[in-house]
Amino acid sequence: MEWLLLVVVIAVAGLWFVRSSKARQARELSDAREEALRWYERLGGQIMNLQGDEPAVRQALADASERYTAAGAQLERATTVRQYALVRETALEGLAYVRAARIAMGLDPGPDLPLSAEQARAGTITREREVDVQGHVYRASPQPSDRTPYYYPGGYIHGRPVPGGWYSEPWWKTALVAGAWGLGSMMIFNALLSPMWGDSGYDAGFQDGLEFADAHGWDVGGEAGADAVAGDFGGADFAAGDFGGMDFGGGDFGGF
Repeated sequence: MEWLLLVVVIAVAGLWFVRSSKARQARELSDAREEALRWYERLGGQIMNLQGDEPAVRQALADASERYTAAGAQLERATTVRQYALVRETALEGLAYVRAARIAMGLDPGPDLPLSAEQARAGTITREREVDVQGHVYRASPQPSDRTPYYYPGGYIHGRPVPGGWYSEPWWKTALVAGAWGLGSMMIFNALLSPMWGDSGYDAGFQDGLEFADAHGWDVGGEAGADAVAGDFGGADFAAGDFGGMDFGGGDFGGF
């Protein structure tokens, strides 16, 4: 009789545990959905209330709208806590572009947004930089202008840190679209991340790119090498990326 009572107690306890676990999971899922919705709806409201004619404003709002569309698509498919977290991340990235647009318009940017761990590590651009590479000028700035209309909130692309700030070209998009490193991207990122800024930064990036190409059996000699350096990758015309003059502060760039 006692063993039967023990079995009943164990069965009741097991049933209670299962129901409690399901209830907890349901609450967590509901909370994650509400958190994602909160940021998604905030992004939508901000986009609707802003407009501007300046290149930096238009570009930032276009990027924010793209993130809003992406977050909406993610939200429709989301069924797990992780998927709702991705919606939140996309919406927050869109809000970072909205914040950039407000700065470009001379408005109060509003409260700070939560930073992802990657954004915090990547850091931000701290001062104006300009460099001429094979007749092509690249610029980076902590502030928007007609010469630096492309904003990036900061983060990691294929394991490489890209500091937040304003750029003359959205050179990071080729790596994002391609989904893998190409020779041009390899050269640009290595030059950008070289600890020796200036000409040596270009040399380091170029040399690393050549070593990368050699390891993969690519022929980059003669004119082919020059073309690879100038790099028409997916319609984006890149030089070998002498971003050597850039100075980045914060995150991993604090020492440069």
